[in-house]
Amino acid sequence: MRGSLWALIAIGAIAGIDPAPATAGEFPFCIRGCDFGSGLGDCSFSSYQQCQASASGRAATCAANPYFNARAELPANGSRLSRRRF
Repeated sequence: MRGSLWALIAIGAIAGIDPAPATAGEFPFCIRGCDFGSGLGDCSFSSYQQCQASASGRAATCAANPYFNARAELPANGSRLSRRRF
């Protein structure tokens, strides 16, 4: 009984871990500064102007997200969609 309880707790702890690079790769810009801790900071900005507006008046800077992958949004087969219909 105790063994199954520890196994359930271990599975819950492992499932609760969220890797930062996977979630950080969704947006192309990050804000960094003393208010945002160490590391990447807050990578929830879809445009540089949006990031700059949030950093305005604070001790913060904007930078490109090193984990952003623009090609992740392409179709799985790698083909481009054409507007032409024959």
